[in-house]
Amino acid sequence: MSDQRLTILAVDDEQSQLHDLARLLRSSPIVESVECSSDGHDALLKASSESYDAIFLDVRMPDLDGLELARVLRRFASPPQVVFVSAYDTGAVDAFELHALDYLRKPVARRRVEEALDRVAAVVSGPDAGEPVNGDVVAVDNVRTGATRLISRGSILYIQSHGDFVRVVNEDGRYLLRTTLADLERRWEPHGFVRVHRQYIANLTKAVEFRPLFGTTAELAFADGQTIPVARRHVAELGRRLRV
Repeated sequence: MSDQRLTILAVDDEQSQLHDLARLLRSSPIVESVECSSDGHDALLKASSESYDAIFLDVRMPDLDGLELARVLRRFASPPQVVFVSAYDTGAVDAFELHALDYLRKPVARRRVEEALDRVAAVVSGPDAGEPVNGDVVAVDNVRTGATRLISRGSILYIQSHGDFVRVVNEDGRYLLRTTLADLERRWEPHGFVRVHRQYIANLTKAVEFRPLFGTTAELAFADGQTIPVARRHVAELGRRLRV
């Protein structure tokens, strides 16, 4: 990483939250300056007239919210990196499809702010500086600790419905994401994720074996030995896709 220090815009409609976030950002040795906006319209005006390395952006705001602002920022010739900050995880999927660099949960911990800043610095000073990241990252909650963690979408083995959440399973563990299987099926089908059961979506790039079972059902197996059921109505089509 170069010696370049970062210029940041912090955006939140709650003044106390904005003050705390700005304080954490200013305390980082890799930050040059932090400006603040208390609404999306003011943030857009500032971002249109000044060049920021990153915008730390609240998701839920009146009028122009964080997701809407991020969509506008993406159309800039040289868009700033976007780090979302929210008390909720419901915007995580939309956030990363907008190529957000990180997604911080309130109350924001200093460690997470530093991690996000390191990500910004790596992109800004890297060989692809100024280009958006690929968005192949998902913000999930660790089942054991409740902490938010970023995982690669490509590392996911399968997704299982779990009440108001879905359970995301990869090689390292199990995590929760507040969304629906139907929504993920629609968004992630181009990336190799396929509905194989009313309760399961599988990452076919991670499946190692398709096993027909008695009664015209089947199961998918993964390299670590985990298996998930394949419903009868999906068996024939999945078999054709996998050329079984």
